[in-house]
Amino acid sequence: MDDTLIRLMTLGGKGYSCGQILIAMALEERGESNPGLVRALAGLAYGGGNGLGTCGALTGGNCILGLYAGKGRDDESESERLPAMMQELSDWFVERAGARFGGITCEAIVGEAGPDASRQTCGSLVAETFEKAMEVLVIHGFDPAG
Repeated sequence: MDDTLIRLMTLGGKGYSCGQILIAMALEERGESNPGLVRALAGLAYGGGNGLGTCGALTGGNCILGLYAGKGRDDESESERLPAMMQELSDWFVERAGARFGGITCEAIVGEAGPDASRQTCGSLVAETFEKAMEVLVIHGFDPAG
């Protein structure tokens, strides 16, 4: 078992959802802590609450990309690379999860069992998404360490 999966399982065991886990791990990579941001990503859980929305692993992964390449202050500009980075992650996720689960909604991935099934079903997908987001950052010239 690799370090990413171990950290993911630790955070999942503490009750964090997929998007929260992803952003918490990205913040750790940067040597940062932001409980408000982690808390906000709870809104991505279970496809935005009803299972019918896009999986929080993908939306959380895109939030990681935004953490590095998005606009955060008035005096900043969004990186011109952000749309391409998000498209790259999304295309990968659609190919990966769509092929495996028949869709990218939370309901398609975890089935009718709902969010309770996600801990067993989603761990490897969330870990893979984190690794892919980190890879996309590096390819596009961003240092995951911040």
